[in-house]
Amino acid sequence: MSDQEFIRALGYANAAFDLLKRSQIPPYPQFYELLYTYATGVNPSLNNRINAIFRSGTSPSTDLAETLYNEFLKSDVNDRMSSVSERMHARIESVHDAIDAAMTTANAYSGSLQSAAGDLERDLGGEAMKTLATRLLTETRRMQNTNRELEQKLEASRDDISALQRDLDDVRRESMLDPLTKIANRKSFDEGLADGIAASVRSGDPLCLMLIDIDHFKNFNDTFGHQTGDQVLRLVAMTLKSNIKGKDLAARYGGEEFAAILPSTDLQGAIIVAENIRKAIQAKELLKRSTNEKLGRITASFGVARFRAADSAMTLIERADQCLYAAKHAGRNRVVSEDELVEIDDVSDKNVSIA
Repeated sequence: MSDQEFIRALGYANAAFDLLKRSQIPPYPQFYELLYTYATGVNPSLNNRINAIFRSGTSPSTDLAETLYNEFLKSDVNDRMSSVSERMHARIESVHDAIDAAMTTANAYSGSLQSAAGDLERDLGGEAMKTLATRLLTETRRMQNTNRELEQKLEASRDDISALQRDLDDVRRESMLDPLTKIANRKSFDEGLADGIAASVRSGDPLCLMLIDIDHFKNFNDTFGHQTGDQVLRLVAMTLKSNIKGKDLAARYGGEEFAAILPSTDLQGAIIVAENIRKAIQAKELLKRSTNEKLGRITASFGVARFRAADSAMTLIERADQCLYAAKHAGRNRVVSEDELVEIDDVSDKNVSIA
């Protein structure tokens, strides 16, 4: 974790504890998570609800915090996974029962055949032969019926298991997406970066990481409201996603920060991609949907780093974050790569510090 990221996370944590203390809500893990999430602003719907509660003058309580946690943060993914698991278990049990029944019938049929073989070794009269044939025919039909029922259950199970697999895939995809922007979430980013690094180590192909931060987003959010802020986040996510391709992964990194993992892309290529995204974001003019009021244009700052042999995911992120910080420190709305860090540091000493 870079110094800047640590400072940001510490600020969110302090804000969460301050809210817990002022609201006299016990600092249980779920309530800390609730207010930490509120402090980061990554869940606009949660922030809108809490802000409305503050404006209404409603006294915070443990029950209210529990309600908000269950509504906004307690994921139903585990419940859906449990439901799928239960359905899968029931279907497997049904198949097992059908197989057990078929095996019991098969064993009985085998015993009947052995008994008939013994009878046929003796001289049987016509009536006895007829009785034996009738018994074998009855046993054969019972075996056929059992096999038919087994086939039907196996066919139904195959269809059910295919449906369950689709449900599992849907749940997994949902758990890996940011609910607001519909691009990969932080969990998906972490897995994607680990996979990208492993693939780069195996193949020797280049890998680059891009971090993006929307300039002055807090001021924009405070001026025009959270709904417009949500619109900005969606716009940046859509622009990011539409300007990468192939195995590239666009993700919401946290708050107003985004990331892109660029496999098989060298540093120069990643800089070009970042510049294209920066220009595409800047070219879009925002309109307030309710009034068609022009709100101006937004800009974003970019940090780009390449994977090195000695890198871990953490060191690669730290270097990209340093580049992003340098871009913001040097005036925002620009792309800074790791090769430019020394040059930017020299220039930034002459500029005012960012807010």
